[in-house]
Amino acid sequence: MIDPLRIEPGSAPKLVGRDTSAVPEWSIDKSDAERELAERVVQIDLLQNRLFAENARSMLLVLQGTDTAGKDGAIKNTFKQVNPAFLHVTAFKAPSSTELEHDYLWRVHAALPERGRIGIFNRSHYEDVLVPRGRGLLSAGRVAQRYGHINDFERMLTDEGTSVVKVLLHISKEEQRQRLQARVDDPEKRWKMRLADLDDRKLWDDFQSAYEEMIEATSTEHAPWYVVPADRKWLRNVVVAEIVVRALEAMAPTIPPGDDGIAGLVVE
Repeated sequence: MIDPLRIEPGSAPKLVGRDTSAVPEWSIDKSDAERELAERVVQIDLLQNRLFAENARSMLLVLQGTDTAGKDGAIKNTFKQVNPAFLHVTAFKAPSSTELEHDYLWRVHAALPERGRIGIFNRSHYEDVLVPRGRGLLSAGRVAQRYGHINDFERMLTDEGTSVVKVLLHISKEEQRQRLQARVDDPEKRWKMRLADLDDRKLWDDFQSAYEEMIEATSTEHAPWYVVPADRKWLRNVVVAEIVVRALEAMAPTIPPGDDGIAGLVVE
């Protein structure tokens, strides 16, 4: 399922021509997707329990995407059975004045998951390149320099025991329009809407180019990017869950043996 969505190092994701509502060579309907999602949610809970018990490594899931791409929904549906104490979710906003007094990765390092946990970045260290690049505020040379920093940063994380998995939730411009309109029309969702969202929507093509550049420069063997079609929420959810399962299975966390003499012990 997910192999066609993985971007090989140095390859262009070709976002403009990429389907935002289907996975290549994989046909599934909503009911089957929901059933498969339920199975993967159970797998994630089991594997996360082993990761926590092992307490030696961690996993970082990076979720990027335009406004309304579904980052919150992907988190809620993928990890709904996992003990929240085993997760570390960080939603990165615009840098504070204190954060701006440091290098752009300073705030990111402090948010990384502890050993035994899964960290989830709702937006991430890529924002400090994507946003100014999309708005035309960062030169090509500076962008390349920062992506070099990020590749080195993620290599260090991998070397230190954190498995890094990166997902771009890819939606169409029309789907975003409908979701933004739904926020405007629903008083319960209106708080999610900012006028600045509409300003960035006017720069849609510029931001798509920025995403294209980002993925081509930073999809590596140790920290690959996956481009997930996100127009259909039920498809997005099962694909993200499959990516997480594959990453955890590759880590193969194991339960520690426990104290000598516990196996076979009869508690009186």
